[in-house]
Amino acid sequence: MGFKTGDFPPVDVETFLDKPLRERIRTLALHWVEYGFGSPKVIHATYVVKLLVLYMLGGTAVATWTSGLGPFWDVAHWWNEPIVYQKSVLWTVLLETLGLAGSWGPIAGKFKPMTGGILFWARPGTIRLRPWRGVPFTSGDRRTPGDVMLYLALLTTLLVALLLPGVPSATLSAVLPENTTGLVNPELLIAPMALLVVCGLRDKTIFLAARGEQYLPALVFFTFLPFVDMIIALKLLIVAVWVGAGVSKFGPHFSNVVPPMVSNGPCVPAKWFKRAHYRDFPRDIRPSKAAGALAHIGGTTVEIITPLVLLFSTDPYVTLAAVALMVLFHLFITSTFPLAVPLEWNILFAFASVFLFWGFPAWSGYGIGDMSSPWLTVVIAAGLLFFPVLGNLRPDLVSFLPSMRQYAGNWASALWAFAPGAEDKLNSIAHRPTKNQVDQLQAMGYPAPVAEITMQQTIAWRAMHSQGRGLFSLLIRHIPDLDRWTVREAEFGCNSLIGFNFGDGHLHNEDLIRAVQSRVGFAPGEWIVVWVESQAIHSKVQHYKVIDAALGVIERGTWRVADAVREQPWLPNGPIPTQVTWSAAAQPALARREGENGFGHRTPA
Repeated sequence: MGFKTGDFPPVDVETFLDKPLRERIRTLALHWVEYGFGSPKVIHATYVVKLLVLYMLGGTAVATWTSGLGPFWDVAHWWNEPIVYQKSVLWTVLLETLGLAGSWGPIAGKFKPMTGGILFWARPGTIRLRPWRGVPFTSGDRRTPGDVMLYLALLTTLLVALLLPGVPSATLSAVLPENTTGLVNPELLIAPMALLVVCGLRDKTIFLAARGEQYLPALVFFTFLPFVDMIIALKLLIVAVWVGAGVSKFGPHFSNVVPPMVSNGPCVPAKWFKRAHYRDFPRDIRPSKAAGALAHIGGTTVEIITPLVLLFSTDPYVTLAAVALMVLFHLFITSTFPLAVPLEWNILFAFASVFLFWGFPAWSGYGIGDMSSPWLTVVIAAGLLFFPVLGNLRPDLVSFLPSMRQYAGNWASALWAFAPGAEDKLNSIAHRPTKNQVDQLQAMGYPAPVAEITMQQTIAWRAMHSQGRGLFSLLIRHIPDLDRWTVREAEFGCNSLIGFNFGDGHLHNEDLIRAVQSRVGFAPGEWIVVWVESQAIHSKVQHYKVIDAALGVIERGTWRVADAVREQPWLPNGPIPTQVTWSAAAQPALARREGENGFGHRTPA
């Protein structure tokens, strides 16, 4: 891999796309083992520059300058200043809400332009996805001028809270009398909290992009809790995120995440090390024992045990070791450049590990038993655990992010299949600031076959994960001439339609398909979506849907997770078994009703 030249799959560009789909997946999956996405290093360098200059240097400069803390390079002077941590959170929320942090750039499927976020959410007419139909004043799927005003108001209030200096706090002065910077004025945080909730009820995409499930509780703690309680509550918050993510990694899914993630890491150049995460490359690329150990010892165990040590430890040496381990944990994730590229989030959590647990350790009066009321501790802990617990028991009710399933591999996922030429219809969507990703690549100068093969690498990546085997099995069963169709990874495609995705399949479920169909009007059989929900923690199956954009859901069923993880990505033994629980074809009366209530066929204006 060169600095400007990527590692393109070693295929005959002129004939490769004529091969059967499963053969293409095998070739591209084997290439992924050694090269990942094969991106040129200039792309990773772009992310590093953005992370260092915009996020870290820009954020610390703003936080210290607006708080009267002197030069930002004097880290020893400000690293444990509470207002710097508060403003680091605000800075992160601002960049996430603008679309300049997670899910940004080419690795996330944004080629030209590289930013989604504000280009979509500040533009009337773009697609809006409400989280719940029963909420008043949220009907429709088109962004209105009022939605744009709410979004811009959210950005403005975040910026005001970030730029204004701190105010004195009696509860801060009581424990840190030498502090002169104070805290962010809590009155300035009420507006962004309210606007984030209102924007989120109108469009869940904005709430999730802002990482509201994690930063909204932090803003609540900043606003309403006295200083010591605030620090302890922030500890409970970060521990809930870590432990929730660790618990979500139980089961067979996460072992399938680690090998392709390591393969995609530009800091892991050795092919032998990448191959070691697969059983018998190139014959068997299921996870090896080494991958399983890295997943469940370096991942699951670290994310559960180490945070609990940090929360309860009163020993400085043990605490320091645990802090160092969590910092290394987040730096490792950052180094692999996962496809959602949550780099800023990982750096903030690395800083939070140091700030919360070393800057305000339990032995200095900031232990869990030092909260002003045990009932307050119980209420906060219950509130933080509610959505992760519900999301693991009923993943259909709670989004991937509030469920705290980061990196778990247990995701709601989908593949889109377009009849020949049908994908081009998406480019007719009015007010959309982007085109289809394959067209973005061609606009950058890539020949059409190269652009198409590049996009097909993403479906090979999906096939390397457990749910990919089930999704491809459904496509094979439902589309006899699948080799001629265009298959797309829904997470990438979703990015080009709503400006964001972070592995959350709820952002490209029936609601998005219905919104697109109302604008485009696919004919029956032109756009088929296979979609699967996350596995519930107590279940052995995953529930899927087959959706025709014009007709709605045409089949529901399940597959056993054990059958999915047992197969190779390219399904050499054929589709995995599925259990159909409802089929439109098998029930004509219900099929007519499903069609009447489906997404409809509409000719675009």
